[in-house]
Amino acid sequence: MTRRTTDGGPDFASRSLPRHLVRGAVGFGSLAGAVALLPLLGPASLLLAPVGLLALRGCPVCWAVGLAQTLSRGRLRRACTDGRCALVRDG
Repeated sequence: MTRRTTDGGPDFASRSLPRHLVRGAVGFGSLAGAVALLPLLGPASLLLAPVGLLALRGCPVCWAVGLAQTLSRGRLRRACTDGRCALVRDG
């Protein structure tokens, strides 16, 4: 089940930026390792791929969207008036 933001869209952000960056390092590192170690370990190296996908919550694009959400959390919000929506700064 995907978490939702206050405006109803999917929330891919982490609780903190360091946590999100660690998830990215583990995810992309595992995916790269699965491919790079293939000549040495054979098909057994592909066992790293599910670890990478789990760390990235399914896809690298979702991780990138989550990075943008993590960076903007608390700084930007969507405000809609008269049928027009825009991003506004908080504070």
